Amino acid sequence: MHSAFEFLLHHGYVVLLGWVFAEQIGVPVPSLPILLAAGALAGAGRFSFVASLLLSVSASLTADSIWYLLGRVKGIKILQLLCKISLEPDSCVRRTEGVFSKQGARSLLVAKFIPGLGTVAPPLAGIFHMRPTRFLLFDACGVLLWAGTYLGAGFVFSGEIERVAEHAAHLGGGFFVLLFGALALYIGYKFIARQRFLRELRIARISVDELKQKLDAGEDLVIVDLRHSVDFEADPETIPGAFRMDAKELEEKDDRLPRDRDIILYCT
Repeated sequence: MHSAFEFLLHHGYVVLLGWVFAEQIGVPVPSLPILLAAGALAGAGRFSFVASLLLSVSASLTADSIWYLLGRVKGIKILQLLCKISLEPDSCVRRTEGVFSKQGARSLLVAKFIPGLGTVAPPLAGIFHMRPTRFLLFDACGVLLWAGTYLGAGFVFSGEIERVAEHAAHLGGGFFVLLFGALALYIGYKFIARQRFLRELRIARISVDELKQKLDAGEDLVIVDLRHSVDFEADPETIPGAFRMDAKELEEKDDRLPRDRDIILYCT
């Protein structure tokens, strides 16, 4: 049997518990492979499916509860912190807030299946002071659906998963070199794209102090608050004289902006 299965068998449920908790608390270690492996071992009669499910749900709920409490205490700052460590921080905030603002508590049911939303949805629930009982109910259902789906897939396809693992083992270290190489190329591509984006952004960027000087000097500026409604509700303070507009509305109705004055855009 593949060494990953042997490792999981040797260390038992502790690995499953710790791995799922680590991913849900924000460590970039995907728990999908470990859930599939645990399900496959359960299908082979070497693990308890019920115990694996309960441990996965407990680990995820514990991590989500921590993020929920941090959201209640720290507010929108905790979401911004999460998105700073994202591979795509420039779209992370708006994408996740868009889903949450439309679906509310129901977004917790599918959050674990959507990249980025699984970690961000619990603190968002805390930021908007969702009732703890309501949060735990929807989050528990979502976690149960998420863990049950992948454990169940591993259980049903246990034979196929084990054969794939054995083929990977025959490739030896080359398989893992290829896997980590592909991951490194993806991260490198995202990093280079982000640096290029930041270089372009700096050309047209204005600092807070520079804006303050322009306002104090009485310059006739148009200031547009592009923050998502979620951000505005959490922190309703805005720059004096600014008017709010959604980013999509800016693209669709740019005729609202004058052509004869400098326009200052700001968001989160």
